[in-house]
Amino acid sequence: MKKLIFVLTLVISTAVTVNAQDYNTGIGVRGGIRNGLTVKHFISSNKAIEGILTSHWKWHGYGVTGLYEIHAQAFNTPRLNWYYGFGGHFGSYGDDNKRALDGNRYSAIGLDGIIGIEYNVIDIPFNISLDWKPSIDLIGDFYPWADEVALSIRFIF
Repeated sequence: MKKLIFVLTLVISTAVTVNAQDYNTGIGVRGGIRNGLTVKHFISSNKAIEGILTSHWKWHGYGVTGLYEIHAQAFNTPRLNWYYGFGGHFGSYGDDNKRALDGNRYSAIGLDGIIGIEYNVIDIPFNISLDWKPSIDLIGDFYPWADEVALSIRFIF
């Protein structure tokens, strides 16, 4: 049984580590509840780091997120990749935030997860991705966020 588990783990690990990379770096815009800029850079054939700078129009705030992501080909389709990952964020919000008890600025630090799918259009070097990025504020307030679904369009090179 231990040998079977080892072999299955090895096969799954090999399948996940196939080259999912069609580009090295992508820079673009992210649209959703929080709009902003996104930069994704591959650090190996299937692992990337992503930085996201967002604004929140309702609460007059901003957020900075850093993510570590693992990519793999989706549905046996070239240039279509799914990804998942984790990271952290820092945010600061204005006095429209109902949780800002003193009516001034409210800041938070927390953890993020991400799961998404992206398609790379090599001929016009762009990609488009759709993801869900739940997060939880741990410092400043203990509050979960599960509403961040976003569409990103990046220039890839």
